[in-house]
Amino acid sequence: MSLLNDLVNLNLCDVTEKVIAEYIWIGGSGMDMRSKARTLPGPESDPSRLPKWNYDGSSTEQATGDNSEVIICPQAIFRDPFRRGRNMLVMCDAYAPTGDPIPTNKRFNADKIFSHPDVVAEEPWYGIEQEYTLFQKDTKWPLGWPVGGFPAPQGPYYCGVGSDKAFGRDIVDAHYKACLFAGINISGINGEVMPGQWEFQAGPVTGISSGDQVWMARYILERITEIAGAVLSFDPKPVLGDWNGAGAHTNYSTKSMRNNGGINVINEAIEKLSKRHKEHIAAYGKGNERRLTGLHETADINTFSWGVANRGASVRVGRDTEKEGKGYFEDRRPSSNMDPYVVTSMIAETTILWKP
Repeated sequence: MSLLNDLVNLNLCDVTEKVIAEYIWIGGSGMDMRSKARTLPGPESDPSRLPKWNYDGSSTEQATGDNSEVIICPQAIFRDPFRRGRNMLVMCDAYAPTGDPIPTNKRFNADKIFSHPDVVAEEPWYGIEQEYTLFQKDTKWPLGWPVGGFPAPQGPYYCGVGSDKAFGRDIVDAHYKACLFAGINISGINGEVMPGQWEFQAGPVTGISSGDQVWMARYILERITEIAGAVLSFDPKPVLGDWNGAGAHTNYSTKSMRNNGGINVINEAIEKLSKRHKEHIAAYGKGNERRLTGLHETADINTFSWGVANRGASVRVGRDTEKEGKGYFEDRRPSSNMDPYVVTSMIAETTILWKP
């Protein structure tokens, strides 16, 4: 094993200019992530200068066997915390050979929204609170839970410390540092209300880059749980009963909201969101009805609500924002398995471009 580890950690910089680029894309379920590696002649910082590639879409449920080729186009480059050196992780989106985006490519339409002049002028910022649950590989039961049983009720686990309260901290800290190494603007982590559940925050990030960074942070987390022998779940209600679900609360502001008097713009944006509640809920993640029940710090899925410092509302405005008369708000409806390209662009579209 020592020799194997030495080979895995070989530093190529001393012997070659070549680098390894791991091309990453979203699979057919819309949540599974796929990747494969290729050798490039040297490092690159501009994704448009990287070569396109292809893969067998019939093996990812994204194409038929008689026309299986799917093209992947590099869109964002990150440092590789696994191979390190000058090696790269490359976030890609996927296209048919005709050049049309395939159905699971949600980045394409999101980029059109974020490229609209009115949206560009508003410089939309996002901070996404990505919750997730760690499971034991063999038992398919949350990390730290007794096999076939339940831990003590919720209460001591949120931001908890101790071997009987925090399960999987080594994975969480490894992910935190790996994201910083990669160049992801990860701003924090914390243990969540349900034991075995954690959260990382990605942001503030502007526009389409928010989706790129959340997807790459998910990929890195999946790789780390692979190494650790744990299973990662983004299910919005991983355990039924009196246990919190998992969400992806999305904090949002525009330039107008951050300027003096921005509270009026925030109020107008929330009013717009209330009028498109059903459309947003339909796009905010599968299985969200199991989470948005009105219990466990959620609003009922069928009713839009908002309030200051109210974690039982659809949208929460912070006390600081209310006091300063400017700032941001938090859309608490997205589930942990939402597509960040869809959610971020839809919020921008509704609050900036949509005319009731």
